[in-house]
This record gives sequence, structure tokens and C-alpha cells, in this order.
Amino acid sequence: MVKTHEIGLISDTHGLLRPEVVPALAGVERILHAGDVGGPGILEALSSIAPVTAVLGNVDSPRILPSLNDDEVVEI
Repeated sequence: MVKTHEIGLISDTHGLLRPEVVPALAGVERILHAGDVGGPGILEALSSIAPVTAVLGNVDSPRILPSLNDDEVVEI
């Protein structure tokens, strides 16, 4: 039997987490944020839904989001 995983993918939040995101990501096992986060509050909010792996986008500053890298490898 093949095990399936529900993964949420989001990007370009630019510091705004729209209300429709929460129900859209309900039930996912992990969230991947593909950049342009816009601030740590977005990652905190997403973390309340599921564990988050995120990368820096061109609008993100490593000074504001020091835990993020330009790229990440995630094994599911």
C-alpha cells in the first residue's frame, strides 16, 4: 500500500496571510513556503497549522528572517 502525504505549498505572502489560506491548508502534514514571506509573523501563523519549511525570496531580508536560506531540501 502506498502512503500518501498532504503537503501545502504557498509563496508570495508578502507579509499578508489571507483568511482563505487557513482552511485551504487545514489537514496538511507540512507547509512549504517558496519565498517572499514578508516577515516572521507569517511563519508563526503558518506554524500553527503544520510544520513549515521556508526559503528566502527576493523581498525577504536575511536580517529579518535569519533562519531562512536561499534553498532547502525536504525529504517527505
